[in-house]
Amino acid sequence: MNRPMPPVCTAGERPMLEAMLDWYRAGVLSKVAGMSQADATSTPLPSPTTAAGLVKHLALVEDFWFTVGIGKAAIPEPWAGVDFTVDPDWEFRTATEAPLAESVALYVQACERSRAVNANHSLDDIGTDRRGDFTLRWVLVHMLEETARHLGHLDILRELADGTTGE
Repeated sequence: MNRPMPPVCTAGERPMLEAMLDWYRAGVLSKVAGMSQADATSTPLPSPTTAAGLVKHLALVEDFWFTVGIGKAAIPEPWAGVDFTVDPDWEFRTATEAPLAESVALYVQACERSRAVNANHSLDDIGTDRRGDFTLRWVLVHMLEETARHLGHLDILRELADGTTGE
């Protein structure tokens, strides 16, 4: 699990943001690669957090911020049919009921949709949600933070599960 840092330390703003986000996305996939279903759905913490749930959650937030927020498209399945006001942790709960590969596939597909939206918008393009307006630039920075934070959680869950460590 040793992933070299992308060579973007002197890149422009957009290439740097995109490369760093893709580096963290790859880290998410690396952390769960080869993980058993039992380990991916185990809850070694007092919360219901699982590795599979974090991957599915990251797929949801990719679609929410990029596809819906910036792309202004309808949220795709499986999210479209979910009432998150009734079941706010739906993605975490249902990730334990399906193979890890399904959560990984959802994440990979959501990231591809996000990249397509990103490629078709400028950093200053505006998206909106119930809280207000935001730019694509803000979404990229927010997704860097969100993905990095949950990658750290995955790092801990993986080490607790089977002792695997490293980037």
